[in-house]
Amino acid sequence: MTKDVLIEQRDAGLLTLTLNRPERRNALSGELSERLLVAVQRADRDPDVRAVLVRGAGGTFCVGGDVKAMAEGAERSATVDQRVRTLRQRSEISRLLHEMAKPTVALIEGAAAGAGLSIALACDFRIAGEQAKLTMAFAKVGLSGDFGGSYLLAKLLGGAAARDLYINSPVLTGAEARARGLVHRTASDAEVAAAGIEWAQELASGPTVAFGYMKQAINLAGHASMATTLDFEAMNHIRCTATDDHKEAAAAFVAKRKPTFKGQ
Repeated sequence: MTKDVLIEQRDAGLLTLTLNRPERRNALSGELSERLLVAVQRADRDPDVRAVLVRGAGGTFCVGGDVKAMAEGAERSATVDQRVRTLRQRSEISRLLHEMAKPTVALIEGAAAGAGLSIALACDFRIAGEQAKLTMAFAKVGLSGDFGGSYLLAKLLGGAAARDLYINSPVLTGAEARARGLVHRTASDAEVAAAGIEWAQELASGPTVAFGYMKQAINLAGHASMATTLDFEAMNHIRCTATDDHKEAAAAFVAKRKPTFKGQ
């Protein structure tokens, strides 16, 4: 029986995507990349998915591209242009995780390296084990980087920090990554999986429409004028007042109870 390289699980609005090549530390084979892209595209469109959690099987997040397969010459039968198009298409995984109108969380156990770390950076939130190992790693294998890591790191930490993490390629523990602002939360290696799932479930039970507009406004603010951002905020803030979630929150506030959001 062929092993499923990507496990998809749903629980009350939370879609968990588990990279399932533990024997290769969840390195991104062509099959895994294509499966992950399709799953993320589907999650982006599916209104029943209210948050996405990305994790790896076997105690490792993802060590990036499958360097062993690269050394064996996998996919080299294609032309350079064909390989560029394929990589660009697969890189849509990062864009969709970054831009989809619902929260995305990376649960980092063990190692997150190269394209694996880029995918984690594309998520809205990252939680890592205190002793997890995070590194861009590309320089160590003579590559320049993919899956949006350069864009995401420059936006997140600035150009100087991005240069350090790419060119010098330090290996950071989860605790060190949090101190640098690379991850949002840490937990002990034994507890990080439970903590990450709990966090993602909380996000999946939140006001999904409002979360989506928040993400869009923050992404817009990275390149638009303040006036444009104010226009966008005003339009979507008023749209939120018409949602069932806002009405429920207002009623809960008056009744002094916790609101129950349905994501609409």
